[in-house]
Amino acid sequence: MNILSYTIPSSFSLEQAVELPPLPYPYDSLEPLIGKQTLEIHHDKHHAKYVTVTNSMIAGTDMEKDDVVTILRKAYGTNQALFNNAAQSYNHAFYWECMKKGGGGKPTGKLAELIDRDFGSFDKFRTEFINAGMTAFGSGWAWLVVDGKGKLKVTKTIGADCPLTTAGDVPLLTMDVWEHAYYLNYQNMRNTYVHGIYIYIERER
Repeated sequence: MNILSYTIPSSFSLEQAVELPPLPYPYDSLEPLIGKQTLEIHHDKHHAKYVTVTNSMIAGTDMEKDDVVTILRKAYGTNQALFNNAAQSYNHAFYWECMKKGGGGKPTGKLAELIDRDFGSFDKFRTEFINAGMTAFGSGWAWLVVDGKGKLKVTKTIGADCPLTTAGDVPLLTMDVWEHAYYLNYQNMRNTYVHGIYIYIERER
């Protein structure tokens, strides 16, 4: 079963409001790779709390009407608590959109050409992306991004950090490697989670 794709979905905007979006699929859609209970807790508890805390922190300020990306960029380097919650609100909203039931298949067209150009082959990209997830120390994220010069690259961030704090970088795909993303299914076996699920990053939406 494949569940990932790697182009920004048409339903996702970098100008998302600070709100909890519904999952774009039923909670049991990604079983057995990601269980229903994991998605319920991850989305309804963890993601929801980041949104709630962000909104409580910006209430009554000039950021109250800003989108979540503007907020996280304003908070970056100046208000760590606000940045953490706003960035995690964004990261999770993007993460849900990166997955779908029945995803998979090797990319074709322009994306395949860019992967071959910038990584050498799809297999080399996939290895680099999986390695980013495996080597993010503690809690974090792995990303496929396109930089300001149009080049694809794999990055990893720790904690709540995301590529949007780097000028020109636009995320195309993310992998959540915080333990709450996989612990109920895989306990401390991040390796099993990463290889069991993310080996299937093989088709653009």
